[in-house]
Amino acid sequence: MKLLKILTVIGSLALLALMFTPGLKADTWNQKTTLTFSQPFEVPGGRVLPAGTYVFKLLDSPYDRNVVQIFSEDQLTLFATVLAIPNYRLHAPENTIMKFEERSSGAPQAIKTWFYPGDVSGHEFVYPKARAVELARLTNEPVPSMPAELTPEISSPATSAADQPVVALEKAPLMAEAPSGEELPITRAFASTAAAAAVPKTASSLPLFGLIGLMSLAAGFALLIATRRIA
Repeated sequence: MKLLKILTVIGSLALLALMFTPGLKADTWNQKTTLTFSQPFEVPGGRVLPAGTYVFKLLDSPYDRNVVQIFSEDQLTLFATVLAIPNYRLHAPENTIMKFEERSSGAPQAIKTWFYPGDVSGHEFVYPKARAVELARLTNEPVPSMPAELTPEISSPATSAADQPVVALEKAPLMAEAPSGEELPITRAFASTAAAAAVPKTASSLPLFGLIGLMSLAAGFALLIATRRIA
């Protein structure tokens, strides 16, 4: 019985150490991703970023939308803060996937969707209405849009979802621009967005490893108490 107690305690301590190991899947909280682009690319808001290395990160948000920030490689310069809606794949990718909209001849590619490794839920970027209409015509696919006047110009990193420009993005009325030129409700053009809105955002509040570790730790303590009673 003493040996069983010792093993139980050791196992519980090991699980506790696992839960608080620094760096363990830390980037899954904000999906921090470093990407190198060989050509200039367009981001929502009409800005074209030159070829180079950039850091993409999510801001924490209580809404069913996502706010993506694009930084310089050293994260000292914020180039863009853009809005995205949920986009889904049948299978989680093993590596980062960044898709682009089709472009007219000689124009830079416009970012369309971003998927983080191991996650079936990705981010489809929202463009101001006029540009969304153009992209929908070029791609022959609906493009999520927002009023142009609500696209903020942010020159320094936002530190909280309470920052006013970010709140304006998160609460912006969204539509979808169809290739035909028709404007559609966002939930009609992107059915997955409506489904996502009905599901509470719990995936980002606690990493999977931490949740498993917490449950295992509780089980370890329960086993320890049981063995004491038997002894």
